[in-house]
Amino acid sequence: VQLVESGGGLVRPGGSLRLSCAASGSFFSPYTMAWYRQLPGQQRECVAYMTSGGRTAYAASVKGRFTISRDNAKNRLYLQMNNLEPEDTAVYYCSVKDENDYWGQGTQVTVSS
Repeated sequence: VQLVESGGGLVRPGGSLRLSCAASGSFFSPYTMAWYRQLPGQQRECVAYMTSGGRTAYAASVKGRFTISRDNAKNRLYLQMNNLEPEDTAVYYCSVKDENDYWGQGTQVTVSS
């Protein structure tokens, strides 16, 4: 299984970005797909996840601003991020967990004026 993130970049506060994660390979159900973020010197934080059954959950800091979704036909996971804040600046990682843990290489999101 390989995961490749894209869509990061520099955006002004209040702006939006959509991250995309392209997945290749097969997962064993049940599985969970998630977006994490990490700042230098800090632990990786789960921002949002979606189970194979479609249940979603969000970190309190992003609830109401971020939306996780997936396109099964394209084997892609998305994270729509609206009303971005400087505190959202981090490297964002895509993750899939079934019997194993898979991670992408990360994409940088910088929120700054």
